[in-house]
Amino acid sequence: MKIKDVIHIIEGIIPPAYSESFDNTGLLVGHAEANLKGVLVSHDTLESVIDEALEKGLNLIVSFHPIIFKGLKSLTGRNYVERTVMKAIKHDIAIYAVHTALDNQSFGVSGILANKLGLQNQKVLQSQPDTLRQLVTYAPVGEAGRVRDALFEAGAGTIGNYAECSFNVKGTGTFKPLEHANPYVGEQGKRHYEKEERISVIYPKHLEAGILKNLFEKHPYEEVAYEILALQNRHKDIGLGIIGDLSEPFAELQFLKHLKQRLNLSCIRYSGLRGRPVKKVAVLGGSGSFAIVPAKAAGADLLITADLKYHDFFQGENQIVLADIGHFESEQYTKLFLFELLTKKIRNFAVALSEINTNPINYL
Repeated sequence: MKIKDVIHIIEGIIPPAYSESFDNTGLLVGHAEANLKGVLVSHDTLESVIDEALEKGLNLIVSFHPIIFKGLKSLTGRNYVERTVMKAIKHDIAIYAVHTALDNQSFGVSGILANKLGLQNQKVLQSQPDTLRQLVTYAPVGEAGRVRDALFEAGAGTIGNYAECSFNVKGTGTFKPLEHANPYVGEQGKRHYEKEERISVIYPKHLEAGILKNLFEKHPYEEVAYEILALQNRHKDIGLGIIGDLSEPFAELQFLKHLKQRLNLSCIRYSGLRGRPVKKVAVLGGSGSFAIVPAKAAGADLLITADLKYHDFFQGENQIVLADIGHFESEQYTKLFLFELLTKKIRNFAVALSEINTNPINYL
């Protein structure tokens, strides 16, 4: 295997197309064409993690957080980011980060947390815009079935629990092949009328390249007429945070104690209690102050997140309890998730789980 083969596996499950615009996901250091020696899965990539990879003879680190978040203007070793990157380059260690590409999957960071808490009827809290596209193309009636099948094969036409969804209308297309054309039907210099089908399918945007590849390969025309439209519709499984129901209601303080025990937390910072039961819970791993408004709008009794500032806690306004469990703590299960994912997919190379706790925060 090469490093690019591992990347292909990761991106087939966690498409980078859904990373947030501010983020820096993907292959950050190293050559995709390099031969793979083995994979180390970590939460963060630090100098100590590079050392661990070297000790174990592994040359690819798959990390949740990206070590390079903002642009580097120099590599002089003056801070931990530069030192880590320099050490990785020196020893031919590749670094790949998933971060918000995983955050935006319903099974990702928040979904893992929701499952740990046993939330039922789970839904994405804040769906991501610009996730769905519509392809419209035109094919001769006799070839429309083959073109449609090619689009379905590439993943187009899946809507929720339904596959091979399309809308088709018969009509007449016109075209005049010019001097250098090599037409499938018709003659150069003459307008041609052809019975055609208009085929329309919806697809998630990360599949676009493969769908267009199949369209061009299977369509009989020399020049394929097609349109791609961005949709206002949102993918129900792509977005940040999860909201769901507890199997039975908890008193607020009782639930906070349950949360602390269930996630093995050192402490929880929380806003004022409302004096009402907790039934509907929203979770958002990592920094989640922006989720307060959508959590309130969705009717959540309590929001579990991290990195709330002093003034953020006032936004509870006796409508919702805000529980800050810590950044690392809210993402603590992500490393194991990535490890298990890669272990199932890669059986002939070593996949190791980092033994280093990279949480920079200590509690007294």
